[in-house]
Amino acid sequence: MAKAPAKKAPSRPITLATWNINSVRARLDLMAGFLSEHNPDILCLQETKVKDVDFPHELFEQRGYTHRLIHGQPGYNGVAIFAKTAITLKEKLNLAGRDDRRHIAAELADGTILHNYYVPAGGDIPDPKVNDKFQHKLDVLAGMTKWSAALKKKGGKEILVGDLNIAPLETDVWAHKPLLKIVSHTPIETEGMLKMQAARDWVDAVRHFVPPSEKIYSWWSYRSPDWATADKGRRLDHVWVSPQLKDSLAGVKIVKDMRGRDKASDHVPIIVTLKLG
Repeated sequence: MAKAPAKKAPSRPITLATWNINSVRARLDLMAGFLSEHNPDILCLQETKVKDVDFPHELFEQRGYTHRLIHGQPGYNGVAIFAKTAITLKEKLNLAGRDDRRHIAAELADGTILHNYYVPAGGDIPDPKVNDKFQHKLDVLAGMTKWSAALKKKGGKEILVGDLNIAPLETDVWAHKPLLKIVSHTPIETEGMLKMQAARDWVDAVRHFVPPSEKIYSWWSYRSPDWATADKGRRLDHVWVSPQLKDSLAGVKIVKDMRGRDKASDHVPIIVTLKLG
């Protein structure tokens, strides 16, 4: 009698964290605390602010992140992906014609492509005619929209994480009307982001679990002397998945307490749980 085929063991949910660390070398103690408490399977960082040759690998190696992809830049920018199981470098994109280290992508074991992106902040003046930084941000957004449309035609499994530096919904900022003229929540940015999201039918993983009627933030300015009491935040950090992965979403957590730690980043981590494979 022929043996029945062995049943495939169910895949374990994975945890994926994304965090604008605002200089990884300056915040190694902060990072160590986060990894001890939350221990994500995959970690994506933005604004690492360090050359590849100077990257502090030891902490991540000690914590079991034996697979690391880095794309660094000293002083500003820089992105990285860390994993406890094998990942493969997929690509490093430049969507706006500048040598900015703002994107890196990895292929996961099940074929899902994970994109880690750091969108330019855009400066302080929301006028591309007088602010080149804002024009650059709009150019990146336009490039990401075309890129998203191309991904839709391919129909693969993708995850997009990172500091996208735009708070698209009214409930993604502490006060909608006052911030309509503030970079990160201006109509040209929010409409551009929603257009980019629609180009791939990206699923907003955070809003998949948290209704749009509820205010949520991932960033609080250093300029606020008492950020927790004032709570004047914005949701600048995002996790999106392609429609093929919508049913894989199993949970989300914004780790707000990291903002109150010693030498904190002004951003906090977002952790999403997914059932891949």
